[in-house]
Amino acid sequence: MIKKSDIVMLGINAGVAGTLLGGLLFGLGLSLVAAGAHIGWLLLLPAAPVGGMVGWLLGRQLARRVP
Repeated sequence: MIKKSDIVMLGINAGVAGTLLGGLLFGLGLSLVAAGAHIGWLLLLPAAPVGGMVGWLLGRQLARRVP
């Protein structure tokens, strides 16, 4: 059975992991674009969706535990 604390921890984990991963991609991509390397757009553009995907994967993991 899923408890309220599991849902709270899911939110915290998804927020922290998504922010770290998305921020890392965004920062690296932006610095490459600012330096004139067009390859940085490949990191910059998918930064937010990749960060959100972390929360989606954690939510699926929690949903598997529902009886």
